Amino acid sequence: MSHSPRAFTADLPTAADLRSRLDAALDDPARAWLDRAATAVAAHPVDRASAQATPAQATSAQGAPAQGSPVQATPAWELRFAEAGRRCGPDHADAARLVLLHAAHADTATLTRLYEQGTATERRAVLNALPHLVSGPDALPLVQDALRTNDTRLVAAALGPYAAVHLGPHDWRHAVLKCLFTGVPVAAVAGLAHRARADAELARMLGDYAAERTAAGRDVPGDLYRVLALTDEPAATDGGSPATTGPDDRATRPDHPAAANPDHSAAPAPFAAPSTSTGEDQES
Repeated sequence: MSHSPRAFTADLPTAADLRSRLDAALDDPARAWLDRAATAVAAHPVDRASAQATPAQATSAQGAPAQGSPVQATPAWELRFAEAGRRCGPDHADAARLVLLHAAHADTATLTRLYEQGTATERRAVLNALPHLVSGPDALPLVQDALRTNDTRLVAAALGPYAAVHLGPHDWRHAVLKCLFTGVPVAAVAGLAHRARADAELARMLGDYAAERTAAGRDVPGDLYRVLALTDEPAATDGGSPATTGPDDRATRPDHPAAANPDHSAAPAPFAAPSTSTGEDQES
């Protein structure tokens, strides 16, 4: 199942916008490096044949290079992709990497390779680049892989506009629950209000989770009630019948999980963000 891209990608900055913002934010050495890197990348676009070749295709069964298929060295522009964090700083690394990916006209195969070989910060940059570079669902395996991790940076990046458009209902609902499990703010979920609206199955799952937490004597994350409020909104409202989305409307329903906690709006999120490999936290 997919949703209209316009609903979730209308506010995405263009590559030119990102470059303009970077030029304003970077210091002179970083700006000069990005100029050189983007120019070099544009001059040597992705070699589709070598980019899509797998190690198995490049070597024989005995482990020697297959005849006519030499093992390809890492393209120079991919080294610059990895280097962007050190050159431009962690605050601007994602945007700089997206500029390079645009210049390289990176396709899904290239993005997949960069994701699989990259550090956590490089993987996050690839995930953030998906709505800019991939129009169809081909890159969903990257989103699904990120959602299987406990790295909150990757979970948040995976739930950007690309997932809002292409992730199926079952996986999307579980991804929202994953945010509650790991402490990722649901504000990171692109298209949340649109996709949660009138979703009875998501409401059931949230109710079950709230009941489990309450039965165990644990706090219910405040974000759960925020999402639950969205599921209360009808898919289409009558002009004379406004949607009942406020906490007072929910609290009057004895079968609604919110009724068990009238002060739910202040309920703290009880989960600490899982730690990740310190090695992957370092920009190269």
